[in-house]
Amino acid sequence: MFKIDKVLNRISPIESKSFAELGFRERDHLQEWLANQPDAFGEDLLIIQKEFAGFEDTRERLDLLALDKDGNLVVIENKLDDSGRDVTWQALKYASYCSSLNKKQILKIYQDYLDRHITSEFVASESLCEFLGVLDLDEIVLNSGNTQRLILVAANYRKEVTSTALWLLSHGIQVQCFKVTPYAMNLDNVSNKDLFLNVEQIVPPLEVEELMISMSEKNNEEKSTRKEIKNRHIVRSEFWAQALPEIKKSNFNFFDNQSITNNARIRGKAYHAGVYYGVTFLQKQIRIEVIFKHSNEEVNKKLFDALITQKDTIEDVYGSSLEWHRKDDQKASRIQDNYDFDGLDKDKWSEVIQMIIVKLELFERAVAPCFEKLKVSM
Repeated sequence: MFKIDKVLNRISPIESKSFAELGFRERDHLQEWLANQPDAFGEDLLIIQKEFAGFEDTRERLDLLALDKDGNLVVIENKLDDSGRDVTWQALKYASYCSSLNKKQILKIYQDYLDRHITSEFVASESLCEFLGVLDLDEIVLNSGNTQRLILVAANYRKEVTSTALWLLSHGIQVQCFKVTPYAMNLDNVSNKDLFLNVEQIVPPLEVEELMISMSEKNNEEKSTRKEIKNRHIVRSEFWAQALPEIKKSNFNFFDNQSITNNARIRGKAYHAGVYYGVTFLQKQIRIEVIFKHSNEEVNKKLFDALITQKDTIEDVYGSSLEWHRKDDQKASRIQDNYDFDGLDKDKWSEVIQMIIVKLELFERAVAPCFEKLKVSM
């Protein structure tokens, strides 16, 4: 590998080195780099623990534990300059240990990680919903069946490791091997700016990975999960089929263009671009919301901040306190009111729908004067 000097019109070598030569260690360096930059693996992963030792009857620790966008656990095992002979066996053991983790345990593991390594201000359930793109964790299945994945990381791989990894792939076990290579320039006086790291997937080869993964996912998809999701969609469609006509007959007209859906949330645009009224129907809860979801994060925060200065007046007109979520770590913000109820109890739907209408009209009465005063250019 060479660096191009456009001014001199020359190239200079960038030499591959070993981690040992550069004084890097597995836990202190490689593990920290990957924990803080998991997209180095070419996908969005959420690190939920490092040095995880929550296994019964064993003192073993896996290096990194993550979740992918499908809710599958990902066991990441790091080695430095040599993979060793037993890394695949080690990773398989950890995957077997993790296979029994349920949603509650995963949330606790992640919350422990946030409290210890990130900040205690973050709530695991909210961060996980944001990562997975869902409104409620009841929407998804975590760590389903035998969907645990393995990622192996090393500078060099022994043949017995890559051979075993390919054999596991052929039997539906999702395993990837990444080769990590440090590079250095100016070897006589190496500084931070002279060091580079290349992360390259070598198993499975990238050109066949998508086909292998899709075949594995198809074979391992659980019938019970499909049935659960289908039933949930049916219930939502039935609820909105009953609720929307009633809402449209009311004085609240922001959902007039909304059609029946199997989504959890319906929303209608209000006043400013990117501002919506929303109603979210969850298995155990109804949410009534004002959502600030402009493409420009600064606009969302500016609108939210303008309304929160009128918090006392808005809540006085509304008739009760509201939840104000500025969400500094996210683009969107929202104001919401929550009502607990059993969404599967259809006998309660008529009563709940009338409550929704009343609360939407109160929300409109409370915030409309504030929006009318705002002169924000969108």
